[in-house]
Amino acid sequence: MEMQITKEPAGCWRVLTLSLFWMHLSLSQGHLNQDTMETDVFEPASAFSDLEFGALNTYTGPGNNDTRSNKELPIILWWSASLFPHFPGQTERIDCPRASCLVTKNRKVQLHKRTKSIIFYGTDFRAYEAPLPRLPHQTWALFHEESPMNNYLLSHSPGIRLFNYTATFRRESDYPLSLQWLPSMDYLTGPAVSLQEKNRWRRDGLAPVLYMQSHCDVPSDRDRYVQELMKYIQIDSYGKCLNNKKFPSQRLEDTSTATMEDDEFMSFVSRYKFHLALENGICSDYMTEKLWRPMYQGAVPVYRGSPSVLDWMPNNHSIVLIDDFPSPKDLADFLLSLDRNDAEYLRYLKYKQPGGITNHFLVDTMERREWGVNDMSKPNYLNGFECLVCDQENERQVAERAHKRAPLSVPPPEPRIATNSHMGCPLPTPGYGKVEDLTENDSWMQMWPQDYWQSLDQAEGLEAMILHNETDPGKLWDYIHDMMMKRGRRH
Repeated sequence: MEMQITKEPAGCWRVLTLSLFWMHLSLSQGHLNQDTMETDVFEPASAFSDLEFGALNTYTGPGNNDTRSNKELPIILWWSASLFPHFPGQTERIDCPRASCLVTKNRKVQLHKRTKSIIFYGTDFRAYEAPLPRLPHQTWALFHEESPMNNYLLSHSPGIRLFNYTATFRRESDYPLSLQWLPSMDYLTGPAVSLQEKNRWRRDGLAPVLYMQSHCDVPSDRDRYVQELMKYIQIDSYGKCLNNKKFPSQRLEDTSTATMEDDEFMSFVSRYKFHLALENGICSDYMTEKLWRPMYQGAVPVYRGSPSVLDWMPNNHSIVLIDDFPSPKDLADFLLSLDRNDAEYLRYLKYKQPGGITNHFLVDTMERREWGVNDMSKPNYLNGFECLVCDQENERQVAERAHKRAPLSVPPPEPRIATNSHMGCPLPTPGYGKVEDLTENDSWMQMWPQDYWQSLDQAEGLEAMILHNETDPGKLWDYIHDMMMKRGRRH
């Protein structure tokens, strides 16, 4: 089956052959598993010593009945050097709900026959550094809770389908992290600065709207929209982007103060009635503290970000959506009308009252969430996803052995393949106006659309290298060059 995906700026269609890639992977997993391949190829000398096996620390999870010794367990390798959710040491045994594994950041075990899965941190995943060749007995797992802007390779089909397990902000991923910035339901219902006090600050000259950003020139192009909005309504803008206001103290100027939700900082920004909450990237279910923090403070978020954000709101009247308004002027007129009407403004804070949270989907999702945010009574999402991979790989190992014993009656396990619904994010568009209205030297235009399409080239290049059993990831640029040459001859 062939799938046509998105259109390039030049106008030619990229045609991707899904069946070829996954036929190759499925055959590899079905017929070239670790029991039939040359074991010395996958066992480099001294990957683990007996001493290391005997001295491992153990992360104790929910517990299981796995009585195997460390030498018998599947190995999971964390590929990203900056991310390993264990301390101290670089190798541990983990006891998960259904089975146990060894986890390590020691790359010496990459080729080991018992290394069943490699976990990548999405921000650090680079096609030119991928562990090649991709071994047929290993799966790849993706952990990526950060903005889509950190790695647009993962937003394209050839990039995301490299992975078998995913933990992303998308609800469709295997281990969803959509509510990673919402600690609890109590976070939403806590007390807020009274409207009477906010109106007093307004009379003393405070703007109705707060904007606070120090990360400028992002894919969502939020500053362009805010700059236009400023023509029609007073906005106090702190931070480095569109700055027109200084904090009253040097301490509040420190960006780390804002990051840590410092009491003085939170008290100051909660005086504002409206907070501009524009994510740095637009993607379904990608929601950050820019949304949840104003709600905690009792301000009304004026939001642009996840197109599915209303699915997660405490009720159907909690935020103002920028994209509901035809123009920045229309939005400004609406905010000014709310600023003058206390009763209408307070409707947006009804979720803070008893019984004000009516979204059962939000409540049920929070109740089912097994991991916690700043909650020592629950595992963190890194260890949780690690255990999901561990349990899945143990199940896959059992299924493969059952198939080997009775190949005619027991089918091989189906490979789990991530799809665009696990991560796919759209091409960045201007925050205000149309692409065709931007000049050639526009800094946003030169950066983010190009980054998006170049990431697709890299994803296709890595896919091609895997198909050709390439061993040198440094040859990525050669593969991309060859693809472009062939593409040019077709058009």
